[in-house]
Amino acid sequence: MQISLIGFVLAAENPTRSARWFEQHFGFKVGVDIGWYVHLQSEGHPNVSLDFVQRDHESWPVAARGKQVTGSLLALLVDDVDAEHERLSRAGVTIVLPLITEPWGQRRFQVAGPDGLFVEVLQRVEPDPAWLAAHGLAAS
Repeated sequence: MQISLIGFVLAAENPTRSARWFEQHFGFKVGVDIGWYVHLQSEGHPNVSLDFVQRDHESWPVAARGKQVTGSLLALLVDDVDAEHERLSRAGVTIVLPLITEPWGQRRFQVAGPDGLFVEVLQRVEPDPAWLAAHGLAAS
């Protein structure tokens, strides 16, 4: 299989409102908005897209139609997670996991997004050598 694009499509109560939240807080740009469907594109990253479909629309899978998103976490890798944490905190975005440095090599935090979606913002950092050794992993 040759994959040329991976997109993430989410069910939304109001696709336009959800898309605007990502536009405001994460710099996505709306490419298409036809009410029940909104396509977002990440600026400078042509293969990074995010779509919202009205959760009760006929195009949404029958088994999930009308249901709220649960258990979804969208991860965004950034260059400066501390700056993003500060920026989003100042903007009043709800932080659900405070900024933390994980021993496996991530510095991250999580925010509550629209329609039950959670967003993790993370940066790669050097893993803790003791943690790597304890898990049978070699330092890179």
